[in-house]
Amino acid sequence: MHIYKPFGAKAILIEWKAIIEEATLKDILEFKDKINSQKSESYLDFSVGYNSLTIIFKDIILDFNQEVEKLKLIYTLNSTIKPVQKFLWEIPVCYDLEFGIDLEEMSKSLNLEISEIIKMHSEGIYTVFFIGFLPGFLYLGGLNSKLFFDRKPNPRLNVEVGSVGIGGEQTGVYPVNSAGGWNIIGKAPISFFDLEASNPCFAKSGDQIKFSAITKKEFLELENVVSKKTYQLFKTVIND
Repeated sequence: MHIYKPFGAKAILIEWKAIIEEATLKDILEFKDKINSQKSESYLDFSVGYNSLTIIFKDIILDFNQEVEKLKLIYTLNSTIKPVQKFLWEIPVCYDLEFGIDLEEMSKSLNLEISEIIKMHSEGIYTVFFIGFLPGFLYLGGLNSKLFFDRKPNPRLNVEVGSVGIGGEQTGVYPVNSAGGWNIIGKAPISFFDLEASNPCFAKSGDQIKFSAITKKEFLELENVVSKKTYQLFKTVIND
């Protein structure tokens, strides 16, 4: 069951059960595809959350209830839409202590060897639920529960671009230098947000991420290749 709420003058927020799970994400993305299939000029943009879909309208919504009824009808339509192709992206990460500045603290608190933290983190397959907080910041589900670790009570004023962190039950990569309270365990040498690219953020909701551990030497080599804009991320197609 969904809950429809007005979200300002030009948007409607649709909420699902407050739980982080792939079945909910699948339902949200299918609903979004059904709305898109209507090819209506009324809808300007969409924003996906863990358990929500925000529909942004081109014009002010004059009759909220009428728009909700339209959306409810669209939701019930049988889906004959070809699903958007999804990818598994391999992201190189260096877990050297120079970059993984919170690994030692996590190791002591979780009673895990640093090598175990790295192994568990890099073995996981993570689902991109949505993009937010910062442009290109991927909210990833699927972190091993043994690695759950509370955010810092006092966020750092500057977390370097590419820093890989764990915050609560989530993991992610900072796409730009910013303040942040996640626990930093490594660094990726690639760009997660590039305004000059035709698609500034390579990943989208429903895609998956696999982190691949690399040495510091490999990190520096990749960083050089990325700076020349000649690096291509490795990806494979996901079959639903």
